[in-house]
Amino acid sequence: MSKAFCSRSCKENYFQLIAIQIPKLFLKRIYVFCSKEEREKEIANFAARHKWRLDLLKNKIEDEAIKMGYIKDPNA
Repeated sequence: MSKAFCSRSCKENYFQLIAIQIPKLFLKRIYVFCSKEEREKEIANFAARHKWRLDLLKNKIEDEAIKMGYIKDPNA
């Protein structure tokens, strides 16, 4: 298994990204009821509470928000 990843940090990032679960109600709350500043604070609190890396959590939230239709895909 160690040969499948280019580095230890790559392996840790991969498994942490898999572990991150974003509740649909949390997404709705931060995209419907929160301003951009409040959203950033809520995401930071969520990351700290679950001991997840903030950058990975933001990427996962953005992906889920695109799937749920809260934001548009910037690459499309």
